[in-house]
Amino acid sequence: MPTSPIGGMSTVKIFVLYLMRNINYPLSFVTINDIVMQNDYVMYLDFAMAFHEMLDGGLIVEDGKDEHGEALYSVTRKGTMVAEQLRSDILPIVLDQSMTYALRYLDFQRRGVSIDCATERRADNTFDVILTLKEKDKTIFETKINVDSEYRAKQMRKTFRDRPDVVYRGVVALLTGKVDYLFDK
Repeated sequence: MPTSPIGGMSTVKIFVLYLMRNINYPLSFVTINDIVMQNDYVMYLDFAMAFHEMLDGGLIVEDGKDEHGEALYSVTRKGTMVAEQLRSDILPIVLDQSMTYALRYLDFQRRGVSIDCATERRADNTFDVILTLKEKDKTIFETKINVDSEYRAKQMRKTFRDRPDVVYRGVVALLTGKVDYLFDK
């Protein structure tokens, strides 16, 4: 049975309930998973098991459908009580950091920001990595960087896909001279 770095199944449930409760609007399974996975505190198998146990236990409930017909879920009164009463089982810094990452992720998702990553091999066997963020039909971020290996290019694309908001904030902070973002509190 998988064990997440945050702890056992009860701790995983408290963690998920806390995040869902503080976001405070219905979310799809995929979105909840993406939010939970923003940090490396919870393993996917633990999340999936905890999610279904919370649903069966009345801690969360289906609360409508999204525009694609996917089920949306909310925390019940019972789930809210569990999250509030047991959140002290998790370090406050873990909860605060996770909530910050979740809200940043949701901001990009809600705004409909699309992500594009491409790699082009050059004649000298280096690779250009092109990273783009678009909001509606406007490019809000685009950069190209040349790297020495295909492996490094793949790493950069993966990081950008996994955390585009962090890359975006990082570049903006560096270019404006405000690098406090590196030391999230």
